[in-house]
Amino acid sequence: MATEQALTPAEYIAHHLTFNARHIGDGGFWTLHLDTLVTSWLLGIVAFGLLWWVVRGATAGVPNKRQAVVELLVEFVDDQVKGIFHGKRHLFVAPLALTVFVWVLLMNAMDFLPVDIMGKFYHNVLGLHAWRSVPTSDVNATFALALSVWVLMIFFSIKVKGVGGWIHELFCSPFGAHPLVWPANFLFNLIEYVSKPLSHSLRLFGNMYAGEIIFLLIGMWAATGLAGTFFGALLGAGWAIFHILIVVLQAFIFMMLTVVYIAMAHESH
Repeated sequence: MATEQALTPAEYIAHHLTFNARHIGDGGFWTLHLDTLVTSWLLGIVAFGLLWWVVRGATAGVPNKRQAVVELLVEFVDDQVKGIFHGKRHLFVAPLALTVFVWVLLMNAMDFLPVDIMGKFYHNVLGLHAWRSVPTSDVNATFALALSVWVLMIFFSIKVKGVGGWIHELFCSPFGAHPLVWPANFLFNLIEYVSKPLSHSLRLFGNMYAGEIIFLLIGMWAATGLAGTFFGALLGAGWAIFHILIVVLQAFIFMMLTVVYIAMAHESH
């Protein structure tokens, strides 16, 4: 980090986009991004800890400020779930939606940390040469979240319809139950099953990765001199304000798609 000023723009960006990776065996698929895993776990603990802390101190009387904020959040998420999922949402779906929204929101919000200041902290204090702060700018993290939702979708589909009903739906919808259209039905449903985790994960990853790149570009401009520092700070503040909308919106969209996919699993064609 001490030599960052001597880096070219390409090297500067590449340095900040380098993962703290650990290889198992010969690497390849079995490569663990420790920064993504550790940061995600820590933010998950923070999310659950904050909610537990507020719920533990909740009262039936006039709520304090933190309780009021959490109650508004819970009611907001519950209203969104109620409009999509018509089963017993309080048993699993509403808590899942709340967990997904808060966790993804916290992971997205790590993008507001100044990359150079955090880079110096990681290097000088923790002794880490490479460490990325935003888990959702790693496609591995977003794809893992999307695959978890995908597995839940299949689980609930089989639970509600049974194995036979699920297989029947794969081969007999949407074009009918005639044996001649079974291959077309299966291909249609296979494309749908494959596209859901892809679109679910890449939408979140693309927006957060692009936001990270823009912050890096603004940071490079701020290092070009006095005028660059002024305009870089001005643009950085403007982009940070606009990025608040992106951070919240992407967490909301990821939550809503999670609810939609699980609601579809409970419905029959």
